[in-house]
Amino acid sequence: MALDHRLTPEHEELRRTVEAFAHDVVAPKIGDLYERHEFPYEIVREMGRMGLFGLPFPEEYGGMGGDYLALGIALEELARVDSSVAITLEAGVSLGAMPLYLFGTEEQKQQWLPKMCSGEVLGAFGLTEPDGGSDAGGTRTTAVKDGDEWVINGSKCFITNSGTDITGLVTVTAVTGRKADGRPEISSIIVPSGTPGFTVAAPYSKVGWNSSDTRELAFDNVRVPLANLVGQEGRGYAQFLRILDEGRIAISALATGLAQGCVDESVKYAKERKAFGRPIGDNQGIQFKLADMEMRAHMARIGWRDAASRLVAGEPFKKEAAIAKLYSSTVAVDNARDATQIHGGYGFMNEYPVARMWRDSKILEIGEGTSEVQRMLIARELGFAG
Repeated sequence: MALDHRLTPEHEELRRTVEAFAHDVVAPKIGDLYERHEFPYEIVREMGRMGLFGLPFPEEYGGMGGDYLALGIALEELARVDSSVAITLEAGVSLGAMPLYLFGTEEQKQQWLPKMCSGEVLGAFGLTEPDGGSDAGGTRTTAVKDGDEWVINGSKCFITNSGTDITGLVTVTAVTGRKADGRPEISSIIVPSGTPGFTVAAPYSKVGWNSSDTRELAFDNVRVPLANLVGQEGRGYAQFLRILDEGRIAISALATGLAQGCVDESVKYAKERKAFGRPIGDNQGIQFKLADMEMRAHMARIGWRDAASRLVAGEPFKKEAAIAKLYSSTVAVDNARDATQIHGGYGFMNEYPVARMWRDSKILEIGEGTSEVQRMLIARELGFAG
């Protein structure tokens, strides 16, 4: 049976709504915020009112009753205009709220999800450490039981949405014991913002995503109730693998949006910019470059929608998610480079969106699993060990 990833009327209506929001609300504001490295609070509030943070969650928790395909559609349309806004939504849903929805207790869901679905509160996922990210065995943060509390010590780095004025919690992975073979037993634990001993550093100075909040976290004898455990003790590793598998689909949708945004801006520029008395788009060299850019974005879109459709249908999707993430992130970098080239000197000026897209693209080959990790995952799905 042929694959058909055309959108349903409901999904198409969502796409058009977010497309209009991105162009009418995000585009006029984000350039100045980006250059000042400011978090887009007003934009995030409006996204919350639209229900974007609740797209894949049931109505009983304040969500919109949609699915992961709906989330991807929203992310793609936002990233066509700006990736800082898109990654704020992606991290808030896929990394902040999704662990609680998939693995949390009913009490945890009732306490946190309604506020997260409305955008009133952002959540973060504290996984990466200086010696542990892709290598979970390198996790050094520990959580030790003391009476009815966990005592957490350690640090995390590169954590998105962790230090905003509306951040409510970070779900932290920590070593809570050792297996028989000596390997670490990892669990996930909720640490609310403002907990004594929980320190959030100043924002990083980054190459891109300058309106996204990214920080280092420190835990110095942080005490939280044992009830803050997310899921089963010792199952944190399996949990974050599931979270990252789904998150790769979301990042792929975001990367596709950036790649398409590069096409949008370059087509417009090629029709308007004149050299030697005619639009530069009349040159076949420019036309061929634009054709290649459009081809890449189109194929990336098919990839992430295929992975999302498999997830929604309850089918295996790990390999397809890795393929989509690997391909779309590569495409985003390629299209950003070509868009900058088409714009010439203006492409190096921050007032043009493609300069922002060029700066934002590279992290897509790194975050939520590097391109090398995606190749490892695909090879394993093909039956190779290592």
